[in-house]
Amino acid sequence: SLKFDYYNSMLINTMDEDGNYVELGGEFPLEENEHFNNLPVNTQQSNIQVPTNVYNKDPKLLNAIYNSEALNDVYVNNFLRDPTLTWQYFGSSYGFFRIYPGIKWTPDNNGVVAFDSRNRNWYIQAATSPKDIIIMVDISGSMKGLKMTIAKHTINTILDTLGENDFVNVIAYTDYVRYVEPCFRGTLVQADLDNREHFKLLVEELHVKGEAQIKNAMKESFKILNEARMNGQGSMCNQAIMLITDGAMENFESVFEEFNWPERRVRVFTYLIGREMTFAQKTKWIACNNKGYYTHISTLADVQENVMEYLHVLSRPMVINHDHDIIWTEAYMDTVLFYTKAQSLLLMTSVAMPVFSKKKETLSHGILLGVVGTDVPLMEVMKLAPRYIVRPSLKAVFCVLLAGPAWLCLPPQQQWLHPELPPRRKEKQKYIELKRKNILLFLHFYMFLY
Repeated sequence: SLKFDYYNSMLINTMDEDGNYVELGGEFPLEENEHFNNLPVNTQQSNIQVPTNVYNKDPKLLNAIYNSEALNDVYVNNFLRDPTLTWQYFGSSYGFFRIYPGIKWTPDNNGVVAFDSRNRNWYIQAATSPKDIIIMVDISGSMKGLKMTIAKHTINTILDTLGENDFVNVIAYTDYVRYVEPCFRGTLVQADLDNREHFKLLVEELHVKGEAQIKNAMKESFKILNEARMNGQGSMCNQAIMLITDGAMENFESVFEEFNWPERRVRVFTYLIGREMTFAQKTKWIACNNKGYYTHISTLADVQENVMEYLHVLSRPMVINHDHDIIWTEAYMDTVLFYTKAQSLLLMTSVAMPVFSKKKETLSHGILLGVVGTDVPLMEVMKLAPRYIVRPSLKAVFCVLLAGPAWLCLPPQQQWLHPELPPRRKEKQKYIELKRKNILLFLHFYMFLY
């Protein structure tokens, strides 16, 4: 096994009772840096953050960290060439997060580091293409107790892996099919934050009863996805069904023959809940015969790692085709900087791209190593844009404040426009709604800029 030590951002500069540095926590000089809002950083070295649910000495993790060491020199040279750069980072598929400049990571009040880069929007957008997801959850009587708790947590974790470019619906089934939100019956909805949180609230209200009959729910799920594809709705890209159950007893071949074979346009991922393995083989068969992935979730602690596996499967075509698409996230508030009361870098966007394994022996397997990215303050973007593009009128600002909906327009050149400004071209543009909860962020940035 590999013997390798690294700077763990949570343990650096930490000593034991004897005055010795703890393992993975050696001396790591930190100095306040004005460019990083006077946060104590080390501009000569990156370091590693590992979530609490990931073992920080796992051999596979150590090997991946070792292989990413070369990034340190790249980060330092990038910052020397372009001093306007802020955070540079690499989120690994194994769970660690390499960040430059190196910082001291502070856990929450319970001593837990919940941050997992694989759950961040920039990672998910870069690692996979847009997708349509139907989540099917078994709420029959056999799912009572801990099984249902695990199932709900699994649904919420899947929802957390979705973003603005994805579409979703959630179906609960026993001996009949039930949409958790009746208003979304027979359709897909955009997986924006509001809809995801709405689904989570409804999922918490689910109660077990009756006997499980998966076939009807499976047919309904295929119909939704097939109709969306034929009508040009949804993401028009990847499609998948997530089956969450404690066992599949029925024969599904006729359903798959009618709706999914031989093309297998829809992948089926199966999550077997609980310790019972009686129906594991049939549940695994469903996934393997529909280009999906089977996982067994026996405890709440297993949920996070097992759910993330589906992202690796969906990323395989990108890896094999060497699609290194660069993505830009929607604007967001940097919460770490927010709590330091640093105003200049509050509103950010992230630019990221996937990192693939190029080893010849594994090239056909499509292995995603992780995602590399950097944060870009919108202030820096505005400096490069013509003034008439970025400055809305006072009338527009008050419309945003009083009327509510505003729109952030992202044409291919990634420019931010306001709807009251005259368009420069007639071709179709992609609009992202700026929700009411984001209006104050917009106004804050506007007032700071002007």
